[in-house]
Amino acid sequence: MVEMIVLLRSKELTAVQITQAYLDRIDKFNGPFEVYGDNGGYNAFARIDREEALAQAAAADAWLKRENYSLNVPPLCGIPFGIKDSVAIQGRESKNGTHAYDGNVASKDATIVARLREQGAVLIGHTVASAFSGSISGTFSGNAWNKKYIPGGSSQGSGVAPIARLAAATIGEETGGSIMMPAAINGASGIKPSLGLNPVSGVMPLSPGYDVVGPIARSVRDAALIQSVIQGPDQVNDPISLSAPIPAPQMPIEARNGKKPLTGVRIGVPQTDWMSGSAIGTPPANSYDADYLAAFNRFKAELVKLGAEVIDFPGLDVTKIENDPYFSAGASTVLATIDGSNISPATAVLSPNRYEIGYWDAVKQFAATVPTSQANTLRSNFGDYDAATARAGKIPEAVRMEGERRRKQLQANFQKALDDYGVDFMLVLPLGAKAGPRTGGTQLRNYRRYYQLPNALTWPMVSFPIGMDSTSEPLPINAAFWGPRFTEAQIVQAAIDYQANYPEWNHMAPPDPAPVVSTMSLRRLSVQASGETGADVPPELSADPLIAEEAFK
Repeated sequence: MVEMIVLLRSKELTAVQITQAYLDRIDKFNGPFEVYGDNGGYNAFARIDREEALAQAAAADAWLKRENYSLNVPPLCGIPFGIKDSVAIQGRESKNGTHAYDGNVASKDATIVARLREQGAVLIGHTVASAFSGSISGTFSGNAWNKKYIPGGSSQGSGVAPIARLAAATIGEETGGSIMMPAAINGASGIKPSLGLNPVSGVMPLSPGYDVVGPIARSVRDAALIQSVIQGPDQVNDPISLSAPIPAPQMPIEARNGKKPLTGVRIGVPQTDWMSGSAIGTPPANSYDADYLAAFNRFKAELVKLGAEVIDFPGLDVTKIENDPYFSAGASTVLATIDGSNISPATAVLSPNRYEIGYWDAVKQFAATVPTSQANTLRSNFGDYDAATARAGKIPEAVRMEGERRRKQLQANFQKALDDYGVDFMLVLPLGAKAGPRTGGTQLRNYRRYYQLPNALTWPMVSFPIGMDSTSEPLPINAAFWGPRFTEAQIVQAAIDYQANYPEWNHMAPPDPAPVVSTMSLRRLSVQASGETGADVPPELSADPLIAEEAFK
Protein backbone atom coordinates (compact mmCIF):
# COMPACT_ATOMS: atom_id res chain seq x y z
CA MET A 1 0.00 0.00 0.00
CA VAL A 2 2.86 2.39 0.81
CA GLU A 3 4.32 1.61 -2.64
CA MET A 4 0.96 2.39 -4.25
CA ILE A 5 0.93 5.80 -2.54
CA VAL A 6 4.29 6.62 -4.15
CA LEU A 7 3.27 5.30 -7.57
CA LEU A 8 0.05 7.36 -7.51
CA ARG A 9 2.01 10.54 -6.81
CA SER A 10 4.66 9.77 -9.43
CA LYS A 11 1.87 9.34 -12.04
CA GLU A 12 2.99 5.78 -12.77
CA LEU A 13 -0.42 4.47 -11.74
CA THR A 14 -3.89 5.90 -11.37
CA ALA A 15 -6.45 5.02 -8.74
CA VAL A 16 -8.79 3.85 -11.50
CA GLN A 17 -6.12 1.43 -12.76
CA ILE A 18 -5.48 0.06 -9.28
CA THR A 19 -9.18 -0.31 -8.50
CA GLN A 20 -9.90 -1.95 -11.85
CA ALA A 21 -7.06 -4.42 -11.25
CA TYR A 22 -8.61 -5.45 -7.93
CA LEU A 23 -12.08 -5.68 -9.46
CA ASP A 24 -10.67 -7.90 -12.22
CA ARG A 25 -9.12 -10.21 -9.62
CA ILE A 26 -12.38 -10.28 -7.68
CA ASP A 27 -14.21 -11.25 -10.88
CA LYS A 28 -11.67 -14.00 -11.49
CA PHE A 29 -11.12 -15.45 -8.04
CA ASN A 30 -13.79 -14.39 -5.52
CA GLY A 31 -16.71 -16.48 -6.74
CA PRO A 32 -20.42 -15.60 -6.50
CA PHE A 33 -21.45 -12.90 -4.06
CA GLU A 34 -23.93 -13.15 -1.20
CA VAL A 35 -22.89 -16.69 -0.28
CA TYR A 36 -22.28 -17.50 3.37
CA GLY A 37 -20.72 -20.84 2.61
CA ASP A 38 -18.34 -22.37 0.07
CA ASN A 39 -18.88 -20.48 -3.20
CA GLY A 40 -16.05 -22.21 -5.10
CA GLY A 41 -13.75 -19.18 -4.89
CA TYR A 42 -12.02 -17.24 -2.15
CA ASN A 43 -15.38 -15.77 -1.10
CA ALA A 44 -13.57 -12.87 0.54
CA PHE A 45 -16.17 -10.33 -0.60
CA ALA A 46 -19.83 -10.79 0.26
CA ARG A 47 -20.79 -7.95 -2.08
CA ILE A 48 -19.17 -5.09 -3.95
CA ASP A 49 -20.32 -1.85 -5.56
CA ARG A 50 -18.34 -1.75 -8.79
CA GLU A 51 -19.74 1.53 -10.13
CA GLU A 52 -19.29 3.43 -6.89
CA ALA A 53 -15.77 2.06 -6.41
CA LEU A 54 -14.71 3.23 -9.87
CA ALA A 55 -16.38 6.60 -9.30
CA GLN A 56 -14.50 7.00 -6.02
CA ALA A 57 -11.25 6.06 -7.79
CA ALA A 58 -11.90 8.66 -10.51
CA ALA A 59 -12.57 11.27 -7.84
CA ALA A 60 -9.28 10.31 -6.14
CA ASP A 61 -7.41 10.76 -9.42
CA ALA A 62 -9.03 14.16 -9.90
CA TRP A 63 -7.99 15.16 -6.37
CA LEU A 64 -4.40 14.07 -6.99
CA LYS A 65 -4.31 15.92 -10.30
CA ARG A 66 -5.84 19.06 -8.80
CA GLU A 67 -3.12 19.14 -6.14
CA ASN A 68 -0.47 18.33 -8.76
CA TYR A 69 0.14 14.89 -7.19
CA SER A 70 1.59 16.48 -4.07
CA LEU A 71 1.77 15.27 -0.51
CA ASN A 72 -1.06 17.68 0.33
CA VAL A 73 -3.44 14.90 -0.68
CA PRO A 74 -4.28 12.50 2.18
CA PRO A 75 -2.12 9.36 2.12
CA LEU A 76 -4.95 6.87 1.53
CA CYS A 77 -6.39 8.75 -1.45
CA GLY A 78 -7.11 6.19 -4.18
CA ILE A 79 -6.31 3.11 -2.05
CA PRO A 80 -8.98 0.34 -2.39
CA PHE A 81 -10.39 -1.16 0.82
CA GLY A 82 -12.65 -3.99 1.89
CA ILE A 83 -14.85 -3.42 4.94
CA LYS A 84 -16.11 -6.18 7.24
CA ASP A 85 -19.76 -7.13 6.73
CA SER A 86 -20.67 -5.77 10.18
CA VAL A 87 -19.47 -2.21 9.49
CA ALA A 88 -21.76 0.41 7.96
CA ILE A 89 -21.18 1.88 4.51
CA GLN A 90 -23.88 4.43 3.75
CA GLY A 91 -26.53 3.15 1.36
CA ARG A 92 -25.23 -0.44 1.40
CA GLU A 93 -26.39 -3.51 3.28
CA SER A 94 -24.42 -4.84 6.26
CA LYS A 95 -25.35 -8.44 7.13
CA ASN A 96 -22.82 -9.61 9.73
CA GLY A 97 -22.36 -12.94 8.00
CA THR A 98 -26.00 -14.01 7.63
CA HIS A 99 -28.92 -13.53 5.27
CA ALA A 100 -31.01 -12.98 8.36
CA TYR A 101 -29.91 -9.35 7.95
CA ASP A 102 -30.96 -9.00 4.31
CA GLY A 103 -32.27 -5.46 3.88
CA ASN A 104 -30.21 -3.97 6.72
CA VAL A 105 -29.15 -0.83 4.84
CA ALA A 106 -26.89 1.71 6.54
CA SER A 107 -28.31 5.23 6.87
CA LYS A 108 -24.79 6.65 7.26
CA ASP A 109 -21.16 5.58 7.34
CA ALA A 110 -19.55 4.08 10.41
CA THR A 111 -17.14 6.65 11.84
CA ILE A 112 -14.03 4.85 10.63
CA VAL A 113 -15.56 4.41 7.16
CA ALA A 114 -16.30 8.14 7.09
CA ARG A 115 -12.66 8.78 7.99
CA LEU A 116 -11.49 6.56 5.12
CA ARG A 117 -13.90 8.29 2.76
CA GLU A 118 -12.54 11.70 3.83
CA GLN A 119 -9.10 10.44 2.83
CA GLY A 120 -10.33 9.65 -0.67
CA ALA A 121 -10.06 5.88 -0.12
CA VAL A 122 -11.97 3.57 -2.45
CA LEU A 123 -14.59 1.39 -0.71
CA ILE A 124 -14.83 -1.72 -2.88
CA GLY A 125 -17.38 -3.53 -0.75
CA HIS A 126 -18.07 -5.70 2.26
CA THR A 127 -15.86 -8.65 3.19
CA VAL A 128 -17.39 -11.88 4.47
CA ALA A 129 -17.84 -12.34 8.22
CA SER A 130 -18.63 -15.40 10.31
CA ALA A 131 -22.35 -15.72 11.04
CA PHE A 132 -23.23 -13.04 13.60
CA SER A 133 -19.43 -12.53 13.94
CA GLY A 134 -19.55 -15.59 16.16
CA SER A 135 -16.65 -17.87 15.20
CA ILE A 136 -12.85 -17.51 15.30
CA SER A 137 -12.32 -20.42 12.87
CA GLY A 138 -14.62 -19.65 9.94
CA THR A 139 -15.61 -21.73 6.92
CA PHE A 140 -17.28 -19.28 4.53
CA SER A 141 -14.09 -17.93 2.92
CA GLY A 142 -11.20 -20.01 1.64
CA ASN A 143 -7.74 -19.46 3.10
CA ALA A 144 -5.70 -17.07 0.95
CA TRP A 145 -2.96 -19.70 0.53
CA ASN A 146 -5.18 -22.71 -0.07
CA LYS A 147 -8.96 -22.53 -0.29
CA LYS A 148 -9.45 -25.96 1.31
CA TYR A 149 -8.25 -24.60 4.68
CA ILE A 150 -10.09 -22.37 7.13
CA PRO A 151 -9.59 -18.59 6.88
CA GLY A 152 -9.98 -17.74 10.57
CA GLY A 153 -12.86 -15.65 11.86
CA SER A 154 -14.84 -13.73 12.40
CA SER A 155 -13.27 -11.19 10.03
CA GLN A 156 -12.82 -13.95 7.47
CA GLY A 157 -12.84 -12.05 4.22
CA SER A 158 -10.85 -9.19 5.74
CA GLY A 159 -8.03 -11.63 6.52
CA VAL A 160 -8.12 -13.24 3.07
CA ALA A 161 -8.52 -10.23 0.75
CA PRO A 162 -5.16 -8.42 1.22
CA ILE A 163 -3.14 -11.64 0.90
CA ALA A 164 -5.14 -12.93 -2.09
CA ARG A 165 -4.70 -9.41 -3.56
CA LEU A 166 -8.40 -8.68 -3.83
CA ALA A 167 -7.96 -5.36 -1.95
CA ALA A 168 -5.03 -3.29 -0.79
CA ALA A 169 -6.19 -3.51 2.82
CA THR A 170 -9.27 -4.18 4.90
CA ILE A 171 -11.05 -3.25 8.09
CA GLY A 172 -11.81 -6.03 10.56
CA GLU A 173 -13.71 -6.11 13.83
CA GLU A 174 -12.86 -8.08 16.97
CA THR A 175 -14.69 -8.93 20.15
CA GLY A 176 -12.56 -11.97 20.97
CA GLY A 177 -9.91 -13.09 18.46
CA SER A 178 -11.73 -11.92 15.33
CA ILE A 179 -8.91 -9.80 13.90
CA MET A 180 -5.96 -11.74 15.28
CA MET A 181 -7.12 -15.17 14.10
CA PRO A 182 -7.78 -14.36 10.42
CA ALA A 183 -4.60 -12.28 10.29
CA ALA A 184 -2.60 -15.18 11.71
CA ILE A 185 -4.17 -17.94 9.64
CA ASN A 186 -3.75 -16.06 6.34
CA GLY A 187 -0.32 -14.59 7.09
CA ALA A 188 -1.59 -11.00 7.13
CA SER A 189 -0.46 -8.11 9.32
CA GLY A 190 -3.26 -6.91 11.57
CA ILE A 191 -3.70 -4.52 14.48
CA LYS A 192 -6.24 -5.13 17.22
CA PRO A 193 -6.29 -1.76 18.98
CA SER A 194 -6.88 -0.95 22.61
CA LEU A 195 -10.51 -0.53 23.59
CA GLY A 196 -11.55 3.04 22.76
CA LEU A 197 -8.64 3.99 20.50
CA ASN A 198 -10.78 3.52 17.39
CA PRO A 199 -14.49 4.43 17.58
CA VAL A 200 -16.94 1.60 16.94
CA SER A 201 -19.93 3.80 16.12
CA GLY A 202 -21.70 2.35 13.10
CA VAL A 203 -20.53 -1.22 13.81
CA MET A 204 -23.08 -3.98 14.49
CA PRO A 205 -22.25 -4.74 18.14
CA LEU A 206 -21.53 -8.07 19.77
CA SER A 207 -20.24 -7.05 23.20
CA PRO A 208 -19.95 -3.30 23.77
CA GLY A 209 -17.00 -2.74 26.04
CA TYR A 210 -15.04 -5.42 24.15
CA ASP A 211 -15.76 -4.61 20.48
CA VAL A 212 -12.92 -2.94 18.53
CA VAL A 213 -12.20 -2.30 14.85
CA GLY A 214 -8.78 -2.35 13.24
CA PRO A 215 -6.80 -2.69 9.99
CA ILE A 216 -5.55 -5.82 8.23
CA ALA A 217 -2.96 -5.46 5.46
CA ARG A 218 0.09 -7.09 3.90
CA SER A 219 2.56 -5.31 6.17
CA VAL A 220 2.49 -3.80 9.62
CA ARG A 221 3.62 -0.53 8.06
CA ASP A 222 0.48 -0.47 5.89
CA ALA A 223 -1.71 -1.39 8.87
CA ALA A 224 -0.07 1.33 10.99
CA LEU A 225 -0.71 3.98 8.34
CA ILE A 226 -4.39 3.02 8.28
CA GLN A 227 -4.49 2.97 12.08
CA SER A 228 -3.07 6.50 12.18
CA VAL A 229 -6.03 7.69 10.08
CA ILE A 230 -8.94 5.92 11.76
CA GLN A 231 -7.97 6.40 15.43
CA GLY A 232 -9.21 9.14 17.71
CA PRO A 233 -12.43 9.77 19.62
CA ASP A 234 -15.92 10.13 18.24
CA GLN A 235 -17.24 12.50 20.85
CA VAL A 236 -20.85 12.31 19.67
CA ASN A 237 -21.47 8.64 18.93
CA ASP A 238 -18.97 6.56 20.93
CA PRO A 239 -18.45 7.52 24.58
CA ILE A 240 -15.97 4.66 25.09
CA SER A 241 -13.63 6.39 22.65
CA LEU A 242 -13.39 9.31 25.06
CA SER A 243 -11.27 7.11 27.34
CA ALA A 244 -8.45 7.13 24.79
CA PRO A 245 -5.55 9.58 25.07
CA ILE A 246 -6.31 12.89 23.38
CA PRO A 247 -4.54 13.40 21.08
CA ALA A 248 -4.14 9.75 20.19
CA PRO A 249 -0.59 8.37 20.38
CA GLN A 250 1.33 9.00 17.16
CA MET A 251 1.51 5.79 15.16
CA PRO A 252 4.95 4.90 13.70
CA ILE A 253 4.92 4.23 9.96
CA GLU A 254 8.58 3.56 9.19
CA ALA A 255 11.40 1.44 10.57
CA ARG A 256 14.10 2.86 12.81
CA ASN A 257 17.67 3.12 11.52
CA GLY A 258 20.58 1.01 12.65
CA LYS A 259 21.30 -2.68 12.99
CA LYS A 260 19.82 -2.93 16.50
CA PRO A 261 16.59 -0.89 16.48
CA LEU A 262 15.14 -2.94 19.35
CA THR A 263 17.92 -2.10 21.80
CA GLY A 264 16.48 -1.49 25.26
CA VAL A 265 13.26 -3.40 24.57
CA ARG A 266 12.46 -6.34 26.86
CA ILE A 267 10.01 -8.83 25.36
CA GLY A 268 8.48 -11.51 27.56
CA VAL A 269 7.18 -14.92 26.52
CA PRO A 270 4.44 -15.75 29.06
CA GLN A 271 4.78 -19.37 30.18
CA THR A 272 1.18 -19.48 31.40
CA ASP A 273 -0.28 -18.45 28.03
CA TRP A 274 -1.32 -22.04 27.52
CA MET A 275 -2.40 -23.69 24.32
CA SER A 276 -5.51 -25.72 23.62
CA GLY A 277 -3.43 -28.65 22.42
CA SER A 278 -1.79 -29.31 25.77
CA ALA A 279 -2.66 -29.63 29.41
CA ILE A 280 -2.82 -26.54 31.60
CA GLY A 281 0.55 -26.19 33.27
CA THR A 282 2.52 -26.98 30.12
CA PRO A 283 4.54 -24.01 28.76
CA PRO A 284 3.14 -23.04 25.37
CA ALA A 285 6.23 -23.80 23.29
CA ASN A 286 6.16 -27.42 24.53
CA SER A 287 2.96 -27.94 22.55
CA TYR A 288 4.05 -26.41 19.25
CA ASP A 289 4.44 -28.62 16.20
CA ALA A 290 8.10 -29.02 15.20
CA ASP A 291 7.93 -26.52 12.35
CA TYR A 292 6.10 -23.96 14.49
CA LEU A 293 8.67 -24.39 17.26
CA ALA A 294 11.51 -23.95 14.77
CA ALA A 295 9.94 -20.74 13.41
CA PHE A 296 9.33 -19.49 16.97
CA ASN A 297 12.92 -20.11 18.06
CA ARG A 298 14.31 -18.54 14.89
CA PHE A 299 12.07 -15.50 15.37
CA LYS A 300 13.25 -15.03 18.97
CA ALA A 301 16.87 -15.19 17.79
CA GLU A 302 16.12 -12.59 15.11
CA LEU A 303 14.62 -10.27 17.71
CA VAL A 304 17.75 -10.65 19.84
CA LYS A 305 19.90 -9.90 16.78
CA LEU A 306 17.91 -6.67 16.39
CA GLY A 307 18.86 -5.71 19.95
CA ALA A 308 15.86 -6.92 21.97
CA GLU A 309 16.09 -8.91 25.18
CA VAL A 310 13.69 -11.87 24.98
CA ILE A 311 12.94 -13.71 28.21
CA ASP A 312 10.62 -16.42 29.43
CA PHE A 313 8.55 -15.17 32.36
CA PRO A 314 5.50 -16.53 34.19
CA GLY A 315 2.94 -14.04 32.94
CA LEU A 316 -0.35 -14.36 34.80
CA ASP A 317 -1.84 -17.77 35.55
CA VAL A 318 -5.51 -17.01 34.90
CA THR A 319 -6.66 -20.42 36.10
CA LYS A 320 -6.24 -19.07 39.64
CA ILE A 321 -9.14 -16.95 40.79
CA GLU A 322 -6.87 -14.78 42.91
CA ASN A 323 -5.09 -13.78 39.68
CA ASP A 324 -8.16 -13.56 37.45
CA PRO A 325 -11.32 -12.88 39.41
CA TYR A 326 -13.06 -11.65 36.26
CA PHE A 327 -13.00 -13.80 33.14
CA SER A 328 -11.61 -17.34 33.02
CA ALA A 329 -11.35 -18.32 36.68
CA GLY A 330 -14.21 -15.94 37.43
CA ALA A 331 -16.49 -17.75 34.98
CA SER A 332 -17.65 -20.06 37.77
CA THR A 333 -18.22 -17.14 40.15
CA VAL A 334 -21.86 -16.19 40.69
CA LEU A 335 -22.38 -12.55 41.65
CA ALA A 336 -26.18 -12.75 41.48
CA THR A 337 -29.03 -14.87 40.14
CA ILE A 338 -31.56 -13.07 37.93
CA ASP A 339 -34.69 -14.89 36.69
CA GLY A 340 -32.95 -18.20 37.29
CA SER A 341 -29.77 -17.23 35.42
CA ASN A 342 -26.42 -16.98 37.18
CA ILE A 343 -24.62 -13.68 36.65
CA SER A 344 -20.87 -14.07 36.31
CA PRO A 345 -18.48 -11.10 36.55
CA ALA A 346 -18.24 -10.80 32.75
CA THR A 347 -22.02 -11.06 32.42
CA ALA A 348 -22.39 -8.35 35.06
CA VAL A 349 -20.35 -6.04 32.84
CA LEU A 350 -21.45 -6.95 29.33
CA SER A 351 -25.18 -7.60 29.75
CA PRO A 352 -25.89 -4.10 31.15
CA ASN A 353 -23.77 -2.66 28.33
CA ARG A 354 -25.95 -4.50 25.83
CA TYR A 355 -29.08 -3.36 27.65
CA GLU A 356 -28.06 0.30 27.53
CA ILE A 357 -27.54 0.31 23.74
CA GLY A 358 -30.85 -1.48 23.06
CA TYR A 359 -29.01 -4.58 21.79
CA TRP A 360 -31.99 -6.97 21.79
CA ASP A 361 -34.62 -4.29 21.08
CA ALA A 362 -32.82 -3.24 17.89
CA VAL A 363 -32.83 -6.81 16.56
CA LYS A 364 -36.46 -7.25 17.60
CA GLN A 365 -37.48 -4.12 15.70
CA PHE A 366 -35.58 -5.22 12.60
CA ALA A 367 -37.02 -8.75 12.80
CA ALA A 368 -40.53 -7.30 12.69
CA THR A 369 -39.81 -5.87 9.22
CA VAL A 370 -38.41 -8.95 7.44
CA PRO A 371 -39.81 -12.27 6.13
CA THR A 372 -40.53 -15.04 8.61
CA SER A 373 -37.49 -17.10 7.59
CA GLN A 374 -35.17 -14.24 8.47
CA ALA A 375 -36.99 -13.47 11.70
CA ASN A 376 -36.77 -17.12 12.77
CA THR A 377 -33.01 -17.17 12.20
CA LEU A 378 -32.58 -14.02 14.24
CA ARG A 379 -34.68 -15.46 17.05
CA SER A 380 -32.70 -18.71 17.04
CA ASN A 381 -29.50 -16.72 17.53
CA PHE A 382 -30.68 -14.11 20.03
CA GLY A 383 -33.37 -16.05 21.87
CA ASP A 384 -36.25 -14.32 23.59
CA TYR A 385 -35.55 -10.60 23.06
CA ASP A 386 -37.89 -9.46 25.81
CA ALA A 387 -36.62 -11.93 28.39
CA ALA A 388 -32.98 -11.12 27.64
CA THR A 389 -33.67 -7.40 27.87
CA ALA A 390 -35.55 -7.77 31.13
CA ARG A 391 -32.87 -9.98 32.70
CA ALA A 392 -30.06 -7.58 31.74
CA GLY A 393 -32.06 -4.62 33.01
CA LYS A 394 -32.51 -6.25 36.40
CA ILE A 395 -28.81 -6.61 37.16
CA PRO A 396 -28.25 -4.36 40.20
CA GLU A 397 -25.79 -1.50 39.89
CA ALA A 398 -23.78 -2.93 42.78
CA VAL A 399 -23.36 -6.22 40.90
CA ARG A 400 -22.33 -4.37 37.76
CA MET A 401 -19.78 -2.36 39.69
CA GLU A 402 -18.38 -5.53 41.25
CA GLY A 403 -17.90 -6.96 37.76
CA GLU A 404 -16.11 -3.80 36.69
CA ARG A 405 -13.95 -3.91 39.83
CA ARG A 406 -12.93 -7.48 39.07
CA ARG A 407 -12.10 -6.57 35.47
CA LYS A 408 -9.87 -3.74 36.66
CA GLN A 409 -8.25 -6.10 39.16
CA LEU A 410 -7.43 -8.49 36.32
CA GLN A 411 -5.86 -5.60 34.41
CA ALA A 412 -3.81 -4.54 37.44
CA ASN A 413 -2.68 -8.12 38.10
CA PHE A 414 -1.53 -8.57 34.53
CA GLN A 415 0.33 -5.25 34.56
CA LYS A 416 2.09 -6.30 37.76
CA ALA A 417 3.08 -9.60 36.14
CA LEU A 418 4.88 -7.60 33.45
CA ASP A 419 6.34 -5.05 35.84
CA ASP A 420 7.78 -7.71 38.16
CA TYR A 421 10.03 -8.89 35.32
CA GLY A 422 10.55 -5.55 33.59
CA VAL A 423 8.69 -6.73 30.50
CA ASP A 424 7.66 -4.04 28.00
CA PHE A 425 5.31 -6.28 26.02
CA MET A 426 4.68 -9.96 25.33
CA LEU A 427 5.31 -12.38 22.46
CA VAL A 428 2.96 -15.27 21.69
CA LEU A 429 2.04 -17.49 18.76
CA PRO A 430 -1.69 -17.35 17.98
CA LEU A 431 -1.48 -20.93 16.69
CA GLY A 432 0.87 -23.75 17.60
CA ALA A 433 -0.11 -25.98 14.70
CA LYS A 434 -1.36 -25.64 11.15
CA ALA A 435 -4.99 -24.59 10.77
CA GLY A 436 -7.29 -27.37 9.63
CA PRO A 437 -9.56 -27.91 6.63
CA ARG A 438 -12.89 -26.17 6.18
CA THR A 439 -14.64 -29.56 6.17
CA GLY A 440 -13.73 -33.05 7.30
CA GLY A 441 -11.24 -32.30 10.04
CA THR A 442 -10.36 -30.33 13.17
CA GLN A 443 -10.46 -26.64 12.31
CA LEU A 444 -8.04 -25.47 15.00
CA ARG A 445 -5.77 -28.18 16.41
CA ASN A 446 -3.74 -25.95 18.71
CA TYR A 447 -4.44 -22.30 19.48
CA ARG A 448 -4.08 -19.89 22.40
CA ARG A 449 -6.48 -21.13 25.03
CA TYR A 450 -7.04 -17.58 26.35
CA TYR A 451 -7.47 -15.78 23.05
CA GLN A 452 -10.21 -13.71 24.75
CA LEU A 453 -7.83 -12.24 27.35
CA PRO A 454 -6.57 -9.21 25.38
CA ASN A 455 -10.17 -8.10 24.90
CA ALA A 456 -11.05 -8.58 28.56
CA LEU A 457 -7.92 -6.58 29.41
CA THR A 458 -8.63 -3.94 26.72
CA TRP A 459 -5.00 -4.40 25.58
CA PRO A 460 -3.74 -4.14 21.97
CA MET A 461 -2.15 -6.80 19.77
CA VAL A 462 -0.36 -6.84 16.45
CA SER A 463 0.00 -10.07 14.43
CA PHE A 464 2.39 -10.61 11.50
CA PRO A 465 3.97 -13.50 9.55
CA ILE A 466 7.32 -15.01 10.58
CA GLY A 467 7.47 -18.15 8.44
CA MET A 468 5.69 -20.99 6.70
CA ASP A 469 4.92 -24.47 7.93
CA SER A 470 6.75 -27.44 6.41
CA THR A 471 3.74 -29.42 5.18
CA SER A 472 3.07 -30.33 1.56
CA GLU A 473 0.40 -27.62 1.45
CA PRO A 474 2.09 -24.89 3.50
CA LEU A 475 0.29 -22.14 5.37
CA PRO A 476 1.86 -19.09 7.08
CA ILE A 477 3.05 -18.97 10.67
CA ASN A 478 2.32 -15.72 12.51
CA ALA A 479 3.58 -14.27 15.76
CA ALA A 480 1.85 -11.62 17.85
CA PHE A 481 2.99 -8.89 20.20
CA TRP A 482 0.64 -7.65 22.92
CA GLY A 483 1.05 -5.20 25.71
CA PRO A 484 -0.71 -2.80 28.07
CA ARG A 485 -3.51 -0.53 26.93
CA PHE A 486 -2.50 2.23 24.51
CA THR A 487 0.99 0.81 23.86
CA GLU A 488 0.18 0.40 20.15
CA ALA A 489 3.05 2.67 19.12
CA GLN A 490 5.60 0.47 20.90
CA ILE A 491 4.40 -2.93 19.70
CA VAL A 492 3.73 -1.67 16.16
CA GLN A 493 7.18 -0.04 15.96
CA ALA A 494 8.84 -3.31 16.98
CA ALA A 495 6.87 -5.22 14.33
CA ILE A 496 7.74 -2.66 11.64
CA ASP A 497 11.41 -2.88 12.61
CA TYR A 498 11.26 -6.66 12.30
CA GLN A 499 9.61 -6.62 8.88
CA ALA A 500 12.09 -4.04 7.59
CA ASN A 501 14.95 -6.37 8.48
CA TYR A 502 13.25 -9.67 7.61
CA PRO A 503 10.88 -8.75 4.77
CA GLU A 504 10.63 -12.12 3.10
CA TRP A 505 7.57 -13.24 5.05
CA ASN A 506 5.28 -10.27 4.47
CA HIS A 507 6.51 -10.02 0.85
CA MET A 508 5.34 -13.56 0.11
CA ALA A 509 2.20 -14.03 -1.94
CA PRO A 510 0.27 -17.22 -2.64
CA PRO A 511 -0.01 -18.52 -6.20
CA ASP A 512 -3.29 -17.77 -7.89
CA PRO A 513 -5.85 -20.58 -7.75
CA ALA A 514 -7.83 -21.69 -10.77
CA PRO A 515 -10.30 -19.01 -11.86
CA VAL A 516 -13.90 -19.40 -10.75
CA VAL A 517 -16.23 -20.16 -13.65
CA SER A 518 -18.89 -17.59 -12.75
CA THR A 519 -19.19 -14.66 -10.38
CA MET A 520 -22.84 -13.93 -11.06
CA SER A 521 -24.49 -12.39 -8.06
CA LEU A 522 -26.62 -14.69 -5.91
CA ARG A 523 -28.44 -11.88 -4.15
CA ARG A 524 -31.54 -12.56 -2.11
CA LEU A 525 -30.83 -16.20 -1.49
CA SER A 526 -33.03 -17.68 1.18
CA VAL A 527 -31.34 -18.06 4.56
CA GLN A 528 -29.13 -21.04 3.89
CA ALA A 529 -28.09 -23.91 6.14
CA SER A 530 -24.42 -23.03 5.97
CA GLY A 531 -23.17 -25.19 8.80
CA GLU A 532 -22.05 -22.09 10.68
CA THR A 533 -24.67 -20.13 12.55
CA GLY A 534 -24.24 -18.39 15.83
CA ALA A 535 -25.75 -21.38 17.62
CA ASP A 536 -23.50 -23.95 15.89
CA VAL A 537 -20.14 -22.58 17.00
CA PRO A 538 -18.42 -24.64 19.73
CA PRO A 539 -18.12 -22.44 22.82
CA GLU A 540 -14.34 -22.74 22.86
CA LEU A 541 -14.22 -21.15 19.36
CA SER A 542 -16.74 -18.40 19.99
CA ALA A 543 -15.92 -14.74 19.54
CA ASP A 544 -18.59 -13.91 22.12
CA PRO A 545 -16.95 -13.70 25.58
CA LEU A 546 -20.11 -14.78 27.39
CA ILE A 547 -20.38 -17.93 25.28
CA ALA A 548 -16.65 -18.58 25.61
CA GLU A 549 -17.14 -18.65 29.38
CA GLU A 550 -18.77 -22.04 28.91
CA ALA A 551 -15.45 -23.48 27.75
CA PHE A 552 -13.73 -22.24 30.89
CA LYS A 553 -16.47 -23.59 33.13
